[in-house]
Amino acid sequence: MAGAAEPGSASRSARAMFLLLGPSESSFQKVEDVPQYVQQATPVFLGLMFLELVVGVLKTGAPGVTISDGLTSISAGMISRLPMLLVRGCELSAYMLVWERYRLLELPWDSAWTWWFCLLGVDFCYYWVHRFAHEVAFLWAAHQVHHSSEYYNLSTALRQSLTQQFASWIFYLPMALAVPPSIFAVHIQLNLLYQFWIHTELIRDLGPLEWIFNTPKHHRVHHGRNLYCIDKNYGGILIIWDRLFGTFALEADKVVYGLVYPIKTFEILSVQFHYYLYLWDKSNTYKTISDKLSAFIKGPSWSPGKPRLGDHLNNPKVTGKEVPHNPSWSPLLQVYVVLHFLLVLQTYHDLLENKMMLSQLTILGMTLYVLLTLTSLGFIMDQRPAAAALEMLRCVAMVTLQRYGAVKPLLPWLAVPTEAFVSLSLVFWALQSFTQLLSIKQKPD
Repeated sequence: MAGAAEPGSASRSARAMFLLLGPSESSFQKVEDVPQYVQQATPVFLGLMFLELVVGVLKTGAPGVTISDGLTSISAGMISRLPMLLVRGCELSAYMLVWERYRLLELPWDSAWTWWFCLLGVDFCYYWVHRFAHEVAFLWAAHQVHHSSEYYNLSTALRQSLTQQFASWIFYLPMALAVPPSIFAVHIQLNLLYQFWIHTELIRDLGPLEWIFNTPKHHRVHHGRNLYCIDKNYGGILIIWDRLFGTFALEADKVVYGLVYPIKTFEILSVQFHYYLYLWDKSNTYKTISDKLSAFIKGPSWSPGKPRLGDHLNNPKVTGKEVPHNPSWSPLLQVYVVLHFLLVLQTYHDLLENKMMLSQLTILGMTLYVLLTLTSLGFIMDQRPAAAALEMLRCVAMVTLQRYGAVKPLLPWLAVPTEAFVSLSLVFWALQSFTQLLSIKQKPD
């Protein structure tokens, strides 16, 4: 069986994405030996997204994603993995604790039967994680992030929640009574990787595979806000769970993607947390403690007098002619946002790669910088009045971090041009902020 983890391999991660890794090369005795398949897959993610973009333009004459929506999705994916810089993932940490203290038997880590059993077990547990995330309001507050895009493409797969991992670990604990953590650590990643490629409109039908596996055709239904799509097709790798438990639906009418009530923002903290604020406000409108609690633990569309999951009688009617939120903004500003996003992506990559060599204080500082950058770029894409002041402060932080070597250029020979670009950015937004301040002062009382 596999021993120590090999160096990072994009080709291995690509095969993992399509379940082309077998037990002989992905069974490990120790958790420490398990490769970071998801992290190693970054080049594969980028390559497939670019390929989808090119094929989409060739087939339809238009890209299937906008800059603002695509960057928001990737930003959500970045944020969702930031907690792992400080602590091991909740799912794996809780699993290891139960395994060490309460396991009833110990299945052999080097058995193919254990590997396949874990694949089925993780996927079965994921079905229930996913279903509860749609049927319990405070869990939906986390999961709605993934459904907030009105587009359906590979970048949508990266639009993940920061907070969902803090509850999903509970559902996997029964497996810890028998399955070694090292095998679980493999399959929790393979399950996530598989779900990347099914977020596309380019693959229409996979024939007989549609009966067993979750496919782009099935998952498009799951992301729809059409009435027939809501709360359907929860499966991760396999669609058989939906067929067994009555939550399966075939793709029929044109699928209109996104939340029932679109959020119309690209600011990443709003995308991540707006529903928690909504739930708090919703619960405050009720008088009894029972109703206040029910607002959090019953279905998202529940209200007093309705069944546990509520109903969809008041949902906006879907006509199939809906247009995704895509406000116009300057091409030069789009180039600016993309360039600064690439710079913060480089910082984010360096942070993940070197986290074992950095102090906790440095990790915290760089993490806050990443959050500040993604928030500020979201303000620019939303064209908010406070965008100029926030971006000016961010550029100040970026210049400071450059001086200490915490922020690096994309390529070594771009060091001087990058510093010049950041300095000019700071001057531009300082002037913008000053102009806004003057206009406010000059307004008549």
